[in-house]
Amino acid sequence: MKPNRTRATRLLIPAVLTGVIVAGTAACDSDTTSEGTSSNVRTLTPEPSASPSASATPRTQRSHEASVSADLERVKAEATKVLEGADGRGNAVKDVSVTGRPVTEGEDFRSALVRVTNSTEKKAFYAVRVEFVDADGEVLDSVVLGFEDAPPGRTVNKQANSRKAAGVTTFPRIAQAERG
Repeated sequence: MKPNRTRATRLLIPAVLTGVIVAGTAACDSDTTSEGTSSNVRTLTPEPSASPSASATPRTQRSHEASVSADLERVKAEATKVLEGADGRGNAVKDVSVTGRPVTEGEDFRSALVRVTNSTEKKAFYAVRVEFVDADGEVLDSVVLGFEDAPPGRTVNKQANSRKAAGVTTFPRIAQAERG
């Protein structure tokens, strides 16, 4: 008797699966002209009554770059103002270090990595002036950087770039550093 049950089971399973598939397909709304949600389905949020306005379009790469550039200029202006009020080299020279980047052939600028370590227990704004000097000690360019909200006890980095010092062997140095 066991062989007959096995054969019956093998024949019954495909028939049951076919019935389930047909019943499931029949239950689905096959109207391809609808917008997706069946009229008997209720949503928790209302559907928009009009299409989004043209001003709500996603940001373009150009608008993003303009926004970033404006933000960098704002931070640089704030840092310049802080450095103008600093006494001498500033109160944060010991918190700042700079390392020159290797020169590559045909580069359009000289670059240095500036590191600021916030030695306080609160977030702080740091203003840093980096000078690019040649082998004779002549200053070829001066670049101001602002470090907003440097976390306490942490180190943050930024690049200082100089187009004026491009193509010349220069050495970056910290001219001023002020914690605001």
